[in-house]
Amino acid sequence: MIRKIMRIVALTVALGLAVFVYFGFYFVFGEGVKAGELNFVVYKGYVFKTYEGRIIQAGFRGASKGSTSTAVQSYEFDFSVTDKAIADTLSLCAGKNVQLHYKEYLGVLPWRGKQKYIVDGIIAVE
Repeated sequence: MIRKIMRIVALTVALGLAVFVYFGFYFVFGEGVKAGELNFVVYKGYVFKTYEGRIIQAGFRGASKGSTSTAVQSYEFDFSVTDKAIADTLSLCAGKNVQLHYKEYLGVLPWRGKQKYIVDGIIAVE
């Protein structure tokens, strides 16, 4: 009787851990497209070498309370790339406007990159 209860508890814990790992690191939370000026793509890391990049998205910020002026604001989109061919193509596009397709994960795996946004396709380069 005790062994049966221990097996059920062990299976429940193992199943819970598997569900946690799947949703935390492998479940695609969101997908989308980001556009902007490609700032850089680098290959770096101490143990796990990964491709990391940044897009600068410029835009206008509306007037704040009590002010009538608008300001130019930039937003930095940091991402990782797992496909070497995509990273090599992007490394030749620094300074150009690009549109990139990405997947968003809830957690970060060190061998996948430093960011939770993983670029998996290039839509356009201008």
